[in-house]
Amino acid sequence: MELMHLDYLNPLLTHFEPVSLEEMNAVRLMNRIDTKYTTSIDLLPAILLSLQKDYRIQEITCRRNMPYETTYLDTEGRDMFMAHQNGRTVREKIRVRTYKDSGLTFLEVKNKNNKGRTDKKRILVSNLLNLQEEGAEDFLQKYAWYSLSQLSGKLQNSFNRITLVNKQMTERLTIDTNVCFQDLLTRQQAAMDQVAIIELKRDGNHFSPVKEILHQMHVLPVSISKYCLGSVLTNPALKYNRFKPRIRKIEQIQNQITI
Repeated sequence: MELMHLDYLNPLLTHFEPVSLEEMNAVRLMNRIDTKYTTSIDLLPAILLSLQKDYRIQEITCRRNMPYETTYLDTEGRDMFMAHQNGRTVREKIRVRTYKDSGLTFLEVKNKNNKGRTDKKRILVSNLLNLQEEGAEDFLQKYAWYSLSQLSGKLQNSFNRITLVNKQMTERLTIDTNVCFQDLLTRQQAAMDQVAIIELKRDGNHFSPVKEILHQMHVLPVSISKYCLGSVLTNPALKYNRFKPRIRKIEQIQNQITI
């Protein structure tokens, strides 16, 4: 699926002080509280300008807006999707994610508890096809609710990501654009090309400059899952009552309607 060109953001990104991938390893926040937001890409220049004095930007091979690819795994009955659809607060996602600029691919398990905390575990793999040979079964047995034999690829997802870290190195902020999906069963595609997904990752409820900035811009927190949104947008057979408000909001942003 062809991506939009967001080159107009690049001059804004050059004003951030860089942070290396090695430095970012100190702020991995594998157990954290996530707060997500959605907004129009038209608002990104103002948001980025407001963040420059408080945040640094991750830079890899001279790039600051990096491409990612993800394949979400689920059971035949899409148990992980249905847990979200049925309103379970304790839930899990399993994915294979490729960080294209660093050339690294990981099998990742994300578990969310009933206190809103997300715990992520991962192992390095070469690709989706070699999971069995690269220790995925043992990894899943230790950290996931499902075995590798129960899982198969359900949804592919690609996007570009800007990663910021506050200067105190206590929180990470990601801004995702060019979010595209393809259902691996229906082969149907969908794109959220006018939408930016912003995610704040931090260890606790400490003061966060970006929370104040987004509040002032009337960008409010929202519960959103790329896996669930992409599944609904590319597979009309799925039940999606719980996601209807999110879908409407995405459609409003796509149609440039003020929310």
